[in-house]
Order: sequence, then structure tokens, then C-alpha cells
Amino acid sequence: MANMGAQEEGLPGKPCFLAQQPRLCLRLSPFFVTCAAYFLLWIPQDQPSWVSALVKCLPVLCLAGSLQAARGGTGHRVLLQGALLCSAVGDACLIWPDAFFSGVAAFAVAHLLYLWAFGLTPLRPGLLLPVALVSVPYCGLLLLHLPAGAVPALAAYSLVLACMLWRGLASGGSVRGGALLFSLSDMVLAWDTFVQPLPHARLVVMITYYAAQLLITLSAFQSPRLKTH
Repeated sequence: MANMGAQEEGLPGKPCFLAQQPRLCLRLSPFFVTCAAYFLLWIPQDQPSWVSALVKCLPVLCLAGSLQAARGGTGHRVLLQGALLCSAVGDACLIWPDAFFSGVAAFAVAHLLYLWAFGLTPLRPGLLLPVALVSVPYCGLLLLHLPAGAVPALAAYSLVLACMLWRGLASGGSVRGGALLFSLSDMVLAWDTFVQPLPHARLVVMITYYAAQLLITLSAFQSPRLKTH
């Protein structure tokens, strides 16, 4: 009787997901291998080149490829893949200082695609308050250190990032952690770039960034029933 009740509540989705984990880990193995290559080959030296750009982008491109195996809706999968591809463009642009704002634009589009993928259900407007309490003071302090010409672009990006964080927190599941880590990564990067250098900033930025993209990608392989709100 207990098993029948569990089936009526849709709980078998959880064992089913766990049973798929070994296969999912296999599909994600290129991501883990390319992440290892990045930290072994790229972190010690900062030499802008197409090789370093490729090494940096490969983990995210591997995640985009792994989504082909996701069983969710095609539209949702395509939005996530589009966000990952835009992120890869942003990763490549940030290799070269002169392309910094092109990278910001690419990541802004990625966040808009994530917003679209996360949707507005459940709305959870109460989450806007904690997001604002963190985002507004931080952005206000950061903008004080920016060149005047950079203020509009980065203010707009900060707004898009805050909206992505709100919708990610509202979505629950692994998306929640992904949105938090993505925001943390961007905040550390911005502080290190415009305010003052931070120790091991690049290492922190990239670890949280890759982990964020992984967690958001994993949401495509989870049943909606597994999300907690």
C-alpha cells in the first residue's frame, strides 16, 4: 500500500533519476576532463590567445553538448544551450581586455536566455527583497569605481544578473545553487577588476562559474517533481 501511495504521488521519479546518474556522469565526463585541463593549463599563466580561449570555453561547450541527451522539453533545452553558447562567447571575449564589454554583452544575453528558461512560475516576489538587499548596495559601491562610460552598461548587466538570481532562486532544485554561484562568480570578478585585486580571484571566479553552469545544466535532467520551492 505504501508503494502504491508513493506511485500515486509521483515519487518513483526520484529512483528513476538516481538510476540514470551513472549514464549522466558518463555524458558529463567531457566537462570534468576539460575543467581539469583548464585549471592545469590556463590558471598559472595569463597569455591571451585563441588556445587559451578554447581551453576556457570547452567545459561550457561540453555542457551544451550534454543537453542533447536531456529528456525535457525541446524549447527549455534549446534555451539552456543558447545560454551556454553565449556564455562561451563571453568567456572567449574576456580573454582579451579590449573585448571586455563584448563579453559583458554576451553574458547579458546568456542571463536573459536563462530568465526565459526559468520562467515566472512560481513567481515568489518575496525573494526580490533579499536579492535587492544584496545587489543594490554592492552595485552602488561598485559603480563608484567605474569609469563614467562604463556605468550604463554594467548597471544594465547588474540588473539582468539580479533578475536571473531571483528567478533561479524561485525555480528551486539545482538551479537555485547555480544562480547563487553564478552571481558570486560575477561579483568577485567585478570587484577584482574594478575595485581592488583579490587573492586567488581568478581561481575563485572560475570554480564558482563552472560549478554554476553545471548545476543549471543538471536541472534539465531532473524531474520537476524533484524541485523544492
